[in-house]
Amino acid sequence: MSGHSKWANIQHRKGRQDERRSASFSKIAKEITVSARAGGGDAAFNPRLRVAIDKGKGVNMPKDKIDNAIKKGTGELEGVDYVEIRYEGYGIAGAAVIVDCLTDNKTRTVADVRHAFNKYGGNLGTDGCVAFQFKHCGQLLFAPGTDEGALMDAAIEAGAEDVLSNDDGSVEVITAPNDYIAVKDALAAAGFESEYGGVTMKAENENPLSDDDSLRMQKLIDALDSLDDVQEVFTNVVMDDE
Repeated sequence: MSGHSKWANIQHRKGRQDERRSASFSKIAKEITVSARAGGGDAAFNPRLRVAIDKGKGVNMPKDKIDNAIKKGTGELEGVDYVEIRYEGYGIAGAAVIVDCLTDNKTRTVADVRHAFNKYGGNLGTDGCVAFQFKHCGQLLFAPGTDEGALMDAAIEAGAEDVLSNDDGSVEVITAPNDYIAVKDALAAAGFESEYGGVTMKAENENPLSDDDSLRMQKLIDALDSLDDVQEVFTNVVMDDE
């Protein structure tokens, strides 16, 4: 799409999230704790925990904080019992929005999420109202100029589900959620280091916004991202390149 760059949009989103995470590691610590509680404290046998640890390392989270978060999840240290909640709603121009949270107080969290939606031009919806527009998957993004043919061969060999070529020259490798780490490691061993990666909710169809709508949507996303209980915000919006 002319004027809409997958590479620029994902890099922009990643940069904004990393700015917040580098200032406070609490959200990643929550994810590490919940992941360890759900699947054990050994990242070699717990793909979700490995993803969370990698996220922490990506923003230079101290090792002792990572280790303590794992111990809270396995019960070696006392910790808060967080509950996973997903909210769905609509943003500017009907954009689909998914908000994943970890909280110890559901009443507080839903009030904060609803307030952010209402204040910035969106509205909180019902369970399932937009989730069908997204695919739960692993996603690895490679910079424009990557050898697509060689990457595709390596990705297929590694067990990836799909390889997508974007108009801006970037290449995406899509995996099953639990295969993300194995595919990422296999591609790295083959010489392909992704610029961005994670287990995500990938929009099946994108909703391009521009000008004022784009700015308004960014304010809504930022407001949701800034909430302490919010772990991830997913949307089908693609914004104009700046």
